[in-house]
Amino acid sequence: MIKLTTNNLKLRLVKALDLNAIHQLLTLPETDRFNTLGLPKNVEVTKSFLEDWVEAIQKEKITNYTFTILDKQNEKFIGLFGLNLGREVFNSGEVWYKLHPNYWGKGYATESLECILDYCFKDLNLHRIEAGCAVENIASLKVMEKAGMIKEGRCRKVLPLKNGWSDTFEYAILDTDKRAS
Repeated sequence: MIKLTTNNLKLRLVKALDLNAIHQLLTLPETDRFNTLGLPKNVEVTKSFLEDWVEAIQKEKITNYTFTILDKQNEKFIGLFGLNLGREVFNSGEVWYKLHPNYWGKGYATESLECILDYCFKDLNLHRIEAGCAVENIASLKVMEKAGMIKEGRCRKVLPLKNGWSDTFEYAILDTDKRAS
């Protein structure tokens, strides 16, 4: 099983036992603001997401990783981090993350992203990692920029959010780019 560590965090692949923590995270209005999934109606909906994530990481060749982010000191659940690999010919991936609001503003999102970028470039030998965020999601774009990702453009009205269609800023980093870590 893949386990990644940083100074403050552990990232490990999701497990069925993470259901309650993930459900709590996904049902918080604060974390739903820029979410395209919407709030799960009940724990069974969350369980369905989790089962899909667990199934994806049990395949012989993993193309969609979902990690839990844990506090290294006390093993408390902090959030989720995803990595979806593109077609093999492109040697690329897309990342996403969602942290519990109790852990916002502490550098954990940036630390997680830097850890995943290391894994992508050193272990998976990927060439390019992409991410996007709603233009109003200032905290997320700051995380990507701190980790060395470069803003490449803006996509118009692509995110279906509760308050309507949102533009996104698109970011990427190459294996040859200078990184923060």
